[in-house]
Amino acid sequence: MEIVVILLVGAAAGWLGSMIFKGSGLGLIGNIVVGILGSILGYWILGKIGINLGEGWIGAILTGALGAIVILAVLNLIFGRR
Repeated sequence: MEIVVILLVGAAAGWLGSMIFKGSGLGLIGNIVVGILGSILGYWILGKIGINLGEGWIGAILTGALGAIVILAVLNLIFGRR
């Protein structure tokens, strides 16, 4: 059951990150991957500066979206806009 939650939070975080960043859509699989990796990066970044966005699903989605925005910005710098 935990893998389903990870996939749902990853998809929501990736989608939210792509909506905020205004980049090109990555599709469902791309959003899940960017969201999961963004969650890892977001928790690491926020942990380093001592910020917690909350417990539960909302905090996880917001943290993942923040990390997804960072990942999308880096990918945009590397590969440029299409």
